[in-house]
Amino acid sequence: MVLAERPEAPPRPGWRAGLWDAGPLALAGIAANGASLLVTLVLARLLAARGYGALNQLIGVFFVVATPGSAVLVGVVRRVTRWSGSLDGVARWGAELHRRATWALAVFAALVLIVGSPVASLLGRPDALGFDAVVLAGAVWVLLCVDRGLLQAHREYRTLSKNLLLEGGARTAFMISFGAAGLGVSGVAAGVLLAELCTAAHARLVADGAWRAEGGAVAARTRRPSRAALAAGLRSWLGAWRRARPYGSDGAVRRDLAAAVVALAAVAVLQNVDVIVIGREAPRAAGAYAAVSVSSKALVFVAVAVAGYLLPEAAISWRAGRHALRQLFVALAALAAPALALVVVAAAAARPFLSAAFSGRYVSAAGAFLPLALAMVCLSVTVVVTMYLLGVGERLFVVALVGAAALAAVAVAHANGAPRATALADLCVQGLLVCAAVGELARVHRSRSRAG
Repeated sequence: MVLAERPEAPPRPGWRAGLWDAGPLALAGIAANGASLLVTLVLARLLAARGYGALNQLIGVFFVVATPGSAVLVGVVRRVTRWSGSLDGVARWGAELHRRATWALAVFAALVLIVGSPVASLLGRPDALGFDAVVLAGAVWVLLCVDRGLLQAHREYRTLSKNLLLEGGARTAFMISFGAAGLGVSGVAAGVLLAELCTAAHARLVADGAWRAEGGAVAARTRRPSRAALAAGLRSWLGAWRRARPYGSDGAVRRDLAAAVVALAAVAVLQNVDVIVIGREAPRAAGAYAAVSVSSKALVFVAVAVAGYLLPEAAISWRAGRHALRQLFVALAALAAPALALVVVAAAAARPFLSAAFSGRYVSAAGAFLPLALAMVCLSVTVVVTMYLLGVGERLFVVALVGAAALAAVAVAHANGAPRATALADLCVQGLLVCAAVGELARVHRSRSRAG
């Protein structure tokens, strides 16, 4: 069943079916973040505490640069779920979009190589190589999101889960290998770039194969790529460099994309501003705070993975005149167990956990663990609700996100680099924001009910 041609198709019924769709993405997100935790534990021992803090600062830069990728996901899903016409049109449109994104990546890479050194100096990084690598990795992730959006719009949740697992495995292999080889922070950052390139190549293959296949052949072709499928995927990748005519245009989707860029940029700031500020204001405390931050913010990445299920479900249901509250509750239910585990560990065993996982060098910020964990629970709920609102085409909440990001930047800056004060300031902002998100969700559904 292809929903791009059948927007009136009924939603997948029942909680069990929803969990069967969302579950693999949640598990893939947990596994990928488990791999990230393994990388964190190993690198915390391979690098000096200050070097580890610098690496965490660079990873924060990666997520800020990669923010438009989530907006691209929204734009692709919204465009395809509004599609009218043949499946061939979706495949050709996806190839054209990929071509444009590839050219944009090439231009961006040239710009990074020109301005990377002075920008790295502003962040206190004497070596621009690591900065350039993570910025380019973030840009590759944006390109990757074109194909992940195509997979989401096709409801290929298990294939998307495999791509998430590939990303986590590749990051683990490259980052640990380069760190163990003594290449330092810059080498580890280069490992992130290589991992994203491998993941993007896989996503291009399976997304192109899914939309070019016909009817029931979709799953078989996606799961068991033959030589012909591999050749078609390679031609599609190389074809990104050839000019082709655009397929379809939708002003509403362009406005959705612009709103999503701003909204998710604000989310990225909310997620990473504390790490970036501490890395600049208190470099000696950055390593210990990084251990707390990595442990807490893993939950946000699980929320992003679960949102890969919620976004297309909300867009499809809303266009058909239905709400997607059941799917929203399924996504929150999938997030509940890891959120509870995080809060329990932060409340009951902060110092023992940090000492066992990261070593005794990283326990000085243990007091920040619980408030930061609670802040990330709030942010995770905000991320899920935001993706729902973007999926249904709601743009007003962008104002609240931008305001919260600005408020968070001011609040953590006034903490003067103190870990616990920084985490408490972050928690206050995130708590206010999640209340605003729930209020906006209720307002949107009241408006829909009155209109209906």
